Amino acid sequence: MTEFTEIMNSLQAADDGWTVTVSDDWLQGRTVYGGMAATLCLQGALRSFADLPPLRSAQFAFIGPASGALQIRPTVLRKGKSTVFAGVDLIGDAGLATRATLCFGAARASALAHVAIASPEMKAPDSCPDFFRNAPPVLRFLEHIEGRHVGGSLPFSGSAHPEMMLWLRHRVPPQTSAAVALLALADAPPPAASTMATTPSPISTMTWSLDMLTDNITTDDGWWLIRNGAEQIGNGYSSQAMTVWNAQGEPVMASRQNVAVFG
Repeated sequence: MTEFTEIMNSLQAADDGWTVTVSDDWLQGRTVYGGMAATLCLQGALRSFADLPPLRSAQFAFIGPASGALQIRPTVLRKGKSTVFAGVDLIGDAGLATRATLCFGAARASALAHVAIASPEMKAPDSCPDFFRNAPPVLRFLEHIEGRHVGGSLPFSGSAHPEMMLWLRHRVPPQTSAAVALLALADAPPPAASTMATTPSPISTMTWSLDMLTDNITTDDGWWLIRNGAEQIGNGYSSQAMTVWNAQGEPVMASRQNVAVFG
């Protein structure tokens, strides 16, 4: 097994960016796990451009499988007084795998403040059952992630309420920036649409858009609380909303995904 920090540190400089090889224990089926693909895009930008302000938002399109020796090609799209927009392409043996648009922005003084994301009930992780214990072998990347089921429905349980809530953390604490470490976890929960099914079937994230809600990306003991819920399922697709809180119940990330639902 190759630990997360080792992969983040293994990027090799190339003429147009970086190259990296991801070991099989980070695969999701025949492709690199989507959270890892997104994280490689962010890590490539952070390694390429000095003095970037904090990440504010990001959009990822998972276009094709990321396999083999991967190329990371970051580009500055625009640099202003307080913000930097960067584009990053992740390319594998089969061509373009992931395309990312990242927005970095410095904090500014503001007279406005408002938080509408309520903190959920904070059950202690140790009091919640193991979530990934019976995960299918095809989800190799879950060897690196610890999950506890806090509430909501379980995958393939035939539930009428497609929502789940999990505690997640890296099994080995990463030695990277907090944003990089969190991004690698935030795509780990199975899509909420899976809870309505009664038998396993392919489900694949197509696009992922996220907003960082704070500059203070910290938590206790590595645990992050993640809730994802499907808002619409039909015609072979699902739109879902996801929220991440730290162990103190403070909202840290809000995101949306469009998911392809087969079967």
